[in-house]
Amino acid sequence: MLRERILTALVLAALALGALFGLPVAGFGAALLLVILPAAWEWARLAGFSAAPARWGYVGAVLLLILASWPWVANKSFVGGLLAVAAAGWIGALVWLKRFADEPDRPNRAAAVAAAGGVVLVAPWVALMALRAEYGPGYVLFLMLLVWAADIGAYFAGRRWGRRKLAPAISPGKTWEGVLGGGVATLFLALAALSVLAVGGSGVGFVAICMITMGFSIVGDLFESMMKRQRGLKDSGSLLPGHGGVLDRVDSLSAAAPVFLLGLYGIGG
Repeated sequence: MLRERILTALVLAALALGALFGLPVAGFGAALLLVILPAAWEWARLAGFSAAPARWGYVGAVLLLILASWPWVANKSFVGGLLAVAAAGWIGALVWLKRFADEPDRPNRAAAVAAAGGVVLVAPWVALMALRAEYGPGYVLFLMLLVWAADIGAYFAGRRWGRRKLAPAISPGKTWEGVLGGGVATLFLALAALSVLAVGGSGVGFVAICMITMGFSIVGDLFESMMKRQRGLKDSGSLLPGHGGVLDRVDSLSAAAPVFLLGLYGIGG
């Protein structure tokens, strides 16, 4: 199982780097669709669409929203407005998570979950495209490393020192000590990036944005975990050997990407 997981991760990393550095912006956007559309198929299941025609219809709707957004990716006003809506949506997700923790048996409305897919699926595509176009592939790579570093730091700190549960009703394995470990890893990576990336504006502001982004990456992870629990699922799918579904791999990034780019806009980076 571990070997399969590592091999899948290496293949995914190679494909991601190839698309990020080897393709133009339009090609990168098309490559992202190969991630977003399977994730939409899985999200449709989480929304309660069990029949294949309904799930394909949901995938088609997500694709149409992305295609409608594509011509506007170079418009900073459009992107900034969409990112603000997405950030507000992720703040609202905290309320959703609290409600589930208090009433785990209360069902979600399919329409609400389906609508949330716009934030989970469309907004990160726009954010990653705009980040790649405006700031370059180095910033996209840094964002991916930030999310991975936070996840790895949280995993090892949680295993070594984890005692206090973060959200036991949603993800019993996560602890506050793990969050601290993820925060430390994020801080070191952000400080290191100051000497590598052409960070405009305030260096302190950039580090703060990285820490906030790390926090939202946890929210994204918990939000997908909550949806899976309500559907009685361990994984969102089985497309990736050893890793489960596509959503299981991009849940943190789906929340982190809009928040990170919005933060860069805010500090004038």
